[in-house]
Amino acid sequence: MGLEHVPNKLDDELCFAIYTAQKIYNKFYTGALKEYKLTYPQYITLLALWEANEPMMIKELGAKLNLDNGTLTPLLKRMEKDGWVERKHSVEDARKVFICLTKKAKQKKYEIKSKMTSCFSAVEMSAEEYQKDVELIKNIGKRIEEGNEK
Repeated sequence: MGLEHVPNKLDDELCFAIYTAQKIYNKFYTGALKEYKLTYPQYITLLALWEANEPMMIKELGAKLNLDNGTLTPLLKRMEKDGWVERKHSVEDARKVFICLTKKAKQKKYEIKSKMTSCFSAVEMSAEEYQKDVELIKNIGKRIEEGNEK
């Protein structure tokens, strides 16, 4: 049986709480990433590529980031123009395009990660609480997605 919830007050709505937190997070990241001229979606793209530690096909990167081609393509074009990534065609199949980190992106990896870590040090939260909250939010998303599939 699903949740029986009748919207009553805005502040009681899960969707509004997530929306508000997301706006605050975006503002936080905008300030933290300003000196690198990176947006939050560009930052998470770099995180995915750093994590993979190898070139990724555009389709694979989009799936990892949960971004469609209409969003990802212009984002990657801006990142390429700004020197963060480059596109390389597969030698075996020229239709396959890989996104690779540039030297700049590789060199700035630890600097950017360190900057983000230092920004979070002002947040009164333990590493355990942080990870618990990440899992909670993932679980909420998973439940909603599964509910929509029924």
